Amino acid sequence: MASDWIRGDKIHKTVILDSSAILMFFEVSVDWKKELDRLVGSYRLMVPTTVARELEILSTHRKDQKKAAAALKLIETFERIDDPASSADEALVNIALKTHGIVVTNDSELRKRLKNNGLSVIFLRGRKKLVLDE
Repeated sequence: MASDWIRGDKIHKTVILDSSAILMFFEVSVDWKKELDRLVGSYRLMVPTTVARELEILSTHRKDQKKAAAALKLIETFERIDDPASSADEALVNIALKTHGIVVTNDSELRKRLKNNGLSVIFLRGRKKLVLDE
């Protein structure tokens, strides 16, 4: 797999979502679709199955129940990708390495790990906009 794929005459980037990013879509008033368009151009969204499982678990906890349920509804339309990793972070790194994809996350430790592997990361800056760190 490659991070760029062609459909028709358009080149698409692979953007992989972490649970922190998906939940962020419901916490701040950033137009994440518009921001991804601005940063990446044409893209396809992927969600590792381990991330979907994290959201399913969160949807059973009182504190995050509504956001996690909304997040699960949102990701129904996104492409799912399997990885044998035991943790979501490990799966995100593995998938990003395989696809040369860009990971969207607000997890600072995961961001460091991705950058140490030479991978691109998108994160929220100042609750106002998304930033691409290549």
